[in-house]
Amino acid sequence: MTLSDLNALAPTARAEALATCCGATAWVATLNEQFPFASVTVLYEAAERIWHNLSEADWREAFTHHPKIGDVSALMEKFASTAAWAAGEQGAVKQASDETLAALATGNKEYERKFGYLFIVCATGKSADEMLALLQARLPHDPSQEIHVAKGEQAKITHLRLEKLLA
Repeated sequence: MTLSDLNALAPTARAEALATCCGATAWVATLNEQFPFASVTVLYEAAERIWHNLSEADWREAFTHHPKIGDVSALMEKFASTAAWAAGEQGAVKQASDETLAALATGNKEYERKFGYLFIVCATGKSADEMLALLQARLPHDPSQEIHVAKGEQAKITHLRLEKLLA
């Protein structure tokens, strides 16, 4: 789809397309209201600005639209609409050792218990071991610090997905 195609969509159809990039209802609605965009650069800037001005509740809503890192079955079931993108983003997990997958599962549980949402990382280009190292490095964070790290990771994911939408 091109930017012209996205600009031309009916608002409901465009909202559905945007929701594949970010699961925060407020982000989708606010960005959708600002169409049409003159360039992809302006679209990306608006998407980023809107994201960073949302509430923590909105950020957490977006996080619920992701499978856990390494949870291949969730990719195919719960997240069918973005499964292909998420599978590509987490592609390195397929080559992970059983030990790494077990450590990711344990780390994911610890992270969710501590922070109340799943571990969010822009997985594109990262090996399973790199994602595990990032998870372990972020576990000691204070919750007020970690929400901003997770928000930043979601912003990267959203940007990449907007690029894929417009590819």
